[in-house]
Amino acid sequence: MKILIYSPMFYPSIGGLETVVSILAHEFVAQGHEVKLVSQIPATDNKYFPFEIIRQPNPMQLLNLTRWCDVYFQPNISLKGIWQLLITPKPWVVVHQSWYSRTDGSLGWQDHLKHFFLRFATGISVSQAVANHVSTPSVVIPNSYREDIFYEMPEIKREKNLVFLGRLVSDKGVDLLFNALANLKILGLTPKLTIIGQGPEESKLRQQVKELNIANQVNFVGAKVAQELVELLNAHQIMVVPSLWQEPFGIVALEGIACGCVVVGSEGGGLKDAIGSCGVTFPNGDVEALTNRLVDLLTNPEKMTIYRANAESHLSKHQPSAIAQAYLQIFERAI
Repeated sequence: MKILIYSPMFYPSIGGLETVVSILAHEFVAQGHEVKLVSQIPATDNKYFPFEIIRQPNPMQLLNLTRWCDVYFQPNISLKGIWQLLITPKPWVVVHQSWYSRTDGSLGWQDHLKHFFLRFATGISVSQAVANHVSTPSVVIPNSYREDIFYEMPEIKREKNLVFLGRLVSDKGVDLLFNALANLKILGLTPKLTIIGQGPEESKLRQQVKELNIANQVNFVGAKVAQELVELLNAHQIMVVPSLWQEPFGIVALEGIACGCVVVGSEGGGLKDAIGSCGVTFPNGDVEALTNRLVDLLTNPEKMTIYRANAESHLSKHQPSAIAQAYLQIFERAI
């Protein structure tokens, strides 16, 4: 099968969507298919990929690539990447990785157009919450994670308490986590928290830590990747994902679970699907509920043992090869 992936954001850009696309493309090739990927991000190095990447193609190049493929695949619909289907129609598959709406939930003209065009595509949603949001039918296939990178390392002592991994932006809810930490201190619990990541809110968050008088409990370690990140996650007991917005899915939860963390995350959107039976959830933005979940786990460590025991079964549903095979079945049906 000849698969053309249209993903405007791709390496060297780094993010959840880019990771998902890379995993799928590698697996499609590993399972015997020919893959070409279109991206609008210029290369900054010579990193090798087992598939051809066409960066910033001109209209004629994109048209010829579309003629070449058996199936045209978009991770999230991009309006700039569908015009050529009017000239050379191909089976078109879109995976819905996020919400087609503005941040306040309203629909802009671009969102209305996307919902309209989706009626002509075969749809895949990464969670039931996203499937419910999309105006056309879709099959739910969850995201996978990099099992070759994220795994348990028994030789590392799990002596640290809490960890947050993500960009330091307002909708990730780190300020909420700090308020919960202050609440725990009032209750006589003083767990240490590691903040992994960078972002525009970092200076504001550092100031909040000082004002809440929890500076001796919080360690900002910056961005970490690859082995250093995995080793750090393996040293922690609980990963907290306190997103204020409705996460469409939440690969970070899978990464934490794979490294042996119990996950405490907000329940809105698709994050609860990523956590599964390997942790607990709380209503988005509810600092009291987050505090209570953390108190329960910190004072009842036997519960964490139970959640960790569920990890193998849960992660088996998110293996890259199985997820890719589910996608390929959808492609074949579309063709």
